[in-house]
Amino acid sequence: MVILPNVLSDRGSRYAVSGGAAHSAEDVAAFLKALKRNKKFAKATHNSWGLVLPDGTALKGDDGEAGAGMVIVRMLERAGVTGRVVVVTRWYGGKHLGGDRFRHVQSCVAAYLAHEGLEGGT
Repeated sequence: MVILPNVLSDRGSRYAVSGGAAHSAEDVAAFLKALKRNKKFAKATHNSWGLVLPDGTALKGDDGEAGAGMVIVRMLERAGVTGRVVVVTRWYGGKHLGGDRFRHVQSCVAAYLAHEGLEGGT
């Protein structure tokens, strides 16, 4: 499990990104459970995630951040990354971010892919 804890902040909201190997919905559940053992992540407002299985099936979860899971999936598909769940965590800061929240999700996923050297594929 890789965690990049302080990727960005905007108007009080803070973002982190994490990721690791996953090949099923059960793997994602185990990953989220492990992530939330850290109380900081358990108390987060949103833990949105996306995964593209090796057969091309996309799995996602918005965790209340409507549309965020699909943003993650699309970025993984574009990068050709399969078998790796990426979780974008947000702690809400009290002000609505509107469409900026999608740009922040994209920035977090890009930071994770760059950190793992995955921009060009698995």
